Amino acid sequence: MEERSYSLTVGTGEEARLDRFVSERLDLSRTRVQKLVAAERVTVDGRPAKKSEIVVPGALIEVIVPAPEPVEIEAEDLPIDIVHEDEWLLVVHKAAGMVVHPAPGHRSGTLVNALLWHVPGLSDVGGRQRPGIVHRLDRHTSGLLVVAKTDAAHRGLADALKARRVKRLYTAVVWGHLQEESITIDAPIGRDEKDRKRMAVSDDGRRAVTRVTVRERWQRADLLDVMLQTGRTHQIRVHLAHLGHPVVGDQVYGLGWERGLGGPTRRWVDELARRTKRQFLHAAQLIFDHPITGERMRFRADLPPDLANVARWAAEA
Repeated sequence: MEERSYSLTVGTGEEARLDRFVSERLDLSRTRVQKLVAAERVTVDGRPAKKSEIVVPGALIEVIVPAPEPVEIEAEDLPIDIVHEDEWLLVVHKAAGMVVHPAPGHRSGTLVNALLWHVPGLSDVGGRQRPGIVHRLDRHTSGLLVVAKTDAAHRGLADALKARRVKRLYTAVVWGHLQEESITIDAPIGRDEKDRKRMAVSDDGRRAVTRVTVRERWQRADLLDVMLQTGRTHQIRVHLAHLGHPVVGDQVYGLGWERGLGGPTRRWVDELARRTKRQFLHAAQLIFDHPITGERMRFRADLPPDLANVARWAAEA
């Protein structure tokens, strides 16, 4: 991955601290942005930037991000569920617990490590640390991912995602009952100011849109169909928690939330929490036009056994 240059113009209503603005626009940590500022790799209207300065509408910010130090990724003979494969791309069903690509603390055992063993070559458009990866799933989310084998396929898929032409439908279970059968959540998401490992709904964040439909209503939880319109980090989990209905089993955005669900159904609530060993979130459907052939591609992945067993119990209890 080569050194990259970015030109960012501050829009109306986007006035903010420089480090926060650049962090949100480029999806970099604020610490990373501050280091770029200290290295004089960030300018505002042609002059060296200051990390704490306030940038105003109309300001032109230029950022130079150096190439990362190369890290060799080893191919590993790990089991993966390949749903579809052709000469340009793959669709895989990622297991819960598997990290998508290497990162600090996860240099091995990732989906990329497994793919490199099973596939001769992957696109490097996304960088050497994320070969073939067009979009991601959280570690504890199961379900469908499309992976690019060629650069042309990668660019085509990335453009389709940006233009919202890729349909991604998830199955989720949340605590409590939504007031409406269908709702669109349109709320910007950015880094949590108090904990950069978390995301949060924030006026300074990037626009995020999620469509939610209730499929089944259980005693004190709802089974939902969730459609992503954008693809922000932790988007579904953050939006549903913001709505007041966090994903069951979410240890980051919904930890302990069920304690407020008392009354005669408390035993049911406790049992659902006990049975759900990880966040109840599954990428169930993936629909897109093939970036090379133009063919309409449709894929569906049923709930894996751990979540299917929970859903069966909850619906019958």
